[in-house]
Amino acid sequence: MRHGKKINHLSRKTAHRKSMLANMACSLIEHKRINTTVAKAKALKQFVEPLVTKSKEDTTHNRRIVYSRLRQKEAVVELFREVAVKVADRPGGYTRIIKLGNRLGDNADMAMIELVDFNEVYNANKPAKKKSTRRAGKANKADETTAKAAPAEKTEEVTPEATTPEATAPETTNDAPENNEQEPKNEKE
Repeated sequence: MRHGKKINHLSRKTAHRKSMLANMACSLIEHKRINTTVAKAKALKQFVEPLVTKSKEDTTHNRRIVYSRLRQKEAVVELFREVAVKVADRPGGYTRIIKLGNRLGDNADMAMIELVDFNEVYNANKPAKKKSTRRAGKANKADETTAKAAPAEKTEEVTPEATTPEATAPETTNDAPENNEQEPKNEKE
């Protein structure tokens, strides 16, 4: 039984599998996207994402760990110089797998795996988000909504009084119940 064995062996022995993933990772770092099968793309994602995380902190120890997995000096240099700068503020999820359909020869499921921050076409339409933390979010939002509601009510009170004398005249007469009916509508809005 193979309970709890999560690694996809890709029908290869250990040395062949590690060399293949190292070469694919170097190609991904160099070209920023590659086409491969879905199974290999998923295995590559598990292989390369910890290396990108290590590249965010440029120390000699991290460079040696990454070099021991990739075994190409040029790929390590590019990972620590170019890729690490772009993914510095991203908390994981550095790669994206897009399924492409089936290969003609053997009908294998094909996919494109790419580094997320290097796709300018996909990221061009999205505005840059503010970096936020999850704690104390409710308290800040509650303060903002009360702060927004208070000035809005003040401006509503000021605008009817600042109008012409004709508008103030009905308020002094028996038209007051109409104003009371209008005020709850403004509070709901």
